[in-house]
Amino acid sequence: MKIFLLTALTMTAFAANSILNRLGVASYGMDPMAFAVIRTLAGAVMLTVLVMIRRAGGLNLWTAKRGAGAVALALYMIGFSWSYLTLGAGLGALILFGVLQVVMFGWAVFEGQRIASIRWIGASVAMVGLVVLLWPGGGAAVPMAGAAAMVLAGVAWAAYTLLGRGEADALAASAGNFVLCFPLVAGALLVADLGTITVPGTLVAIIAGAVTSGLGYALWYRCLPQLATVTAAVAQLSVPVIAVAAGTVLLAEPLTTRLLIAGALVLGGIAISLKPSR
Repeated sequence: MKIFLLTALTMTAFAANSILNRLGVASYGMDPMAFAVIRTLAGAVMLTVLVMIRRAGGLNLWTAKRGAGAVALALYMIGFSWSYLTLGAGLGALILFGVLQVVMFGWAVFEGQRIASIRWIGASVAMVGLVVLLWPGGGAAVPMAGAAAMVLAGVAWAAYTLLGRGEADALAASAGNFVLCFPLVAGALLVADLGTITVPGTLVAIIAGAVTSGLGYALWYRCLPQLATVTAAVAQLSVPVIAVAAGTVLLAEPLTTRLLIAGALVLGGIAISLKPSR
């Protein structure tokens, strides 16, 4: 029950990231790269302060795993922020975690993990939901540039999740990843034109970085060692549903039939995948 509650809290924090990013970039006119930089810095500061207060272990910055985690986190931050220029909060979350499931299932197969048939069926149903969402149709088209940026974010987040499975110290690992990630995200400003920076957008970025990202990711790294790769992938598919509901209520985003069908398929895939296998 404890790991279930911690995982549920983490998924809520992940959904909040979509809402906050969409709010800061699309509603408050914040430049996506500036949002990503401030978000990363806030997360790095929050986690470093917590590690220093605890006075145990350290950031363990200069390891190959920290470097890989920082690169994955930077790619995720950049792709995630850019995508919300055009994607709704729920739509973006659905693409992100649909892609994540594909990558993590593929990695489980690559590692030779035994995956029960029921897990494959659930994953397939969820992927049908993603196809329904992205397939060109006569209704409102999915912005392909935003979708591509979110696909990049999904692959990067899958890598970040996989790297966290063996972490014994979730707080120190997350702090090290954020500290190393910050110069990479900030350096991306050298090849991008810095746009508008707004006060409300900055405040939202700080909350997203310090609370729902920094603390949320540290909590996720704490949960991961107790979750199988496939279970961790499937659990995160609950995030789009939370984000869709929150986006509809808080951001007045349209709840289209296509999005409802896709969301229902994804939820159905989760339910099937989590059924006990015989």
